[in-house]
Amino acid sequence: MHVLIAYATAHGSTQGIAEHLGKVLAAHGADVEVRSAGDVDAIDGYDVFVIGSAVHDQRWLPTAVDLVRRHAGELSGHPVWLFSVGMPGALRRPLNRWAYAEEPKLLAQFEGVLEPLGHRLLSGVVRPDQLPWTGRLAFRAIGGRYGDYRDWSEIEAWAATIAATSAIDS
Repeated sequence: MHVLIAYATAHGSTQGIAEHLGKVLAAHGADVEVRSAGDVDAIDGYDVFVIGSAVHDQRWLPTAVDLVRRHAGELSGHPVWLFSVGMPGALRRPLNRWAYAEEPKLLAQFEGVLEPLGHRLLSGVVRPDQLPWTGRLAFRAIGGRYGDYRDWSEIEAWAATIAATSAIDS
């Protein structure tokens, strides 16, 4: 199986997740290409698609949205998995519940365009230098915590699910 993992990242966290997904799927026997969404022109030749984006202002980054919309017709005949990378892990309860409750809004932008086999909202890295001073102030005021919240075991388990469901497992 030839798998394309396309991602849109702002600060590198989503790219790291995409690359890790690629390693895990390759270990399951897939032929994997991991590429920035902005560098993907054609998608012919791939059997399975995993597309992800960093989430800013409760939306995917434009390059990832554009990729999905431009190739919606071609994608519809293949297994497609989506992932979003945000900051739910950086928020304390009850705010992290609010962040996870936003997941349906992330998928709503693709209603009528694409029906993915699955979607995962993953936590990424949150550093002070990624936010303007007003954002840092607001983030701290709501109890936000800086750090790397990527859960590699969760990502690996999800990749194994993708492999099994998409008939990648060798």
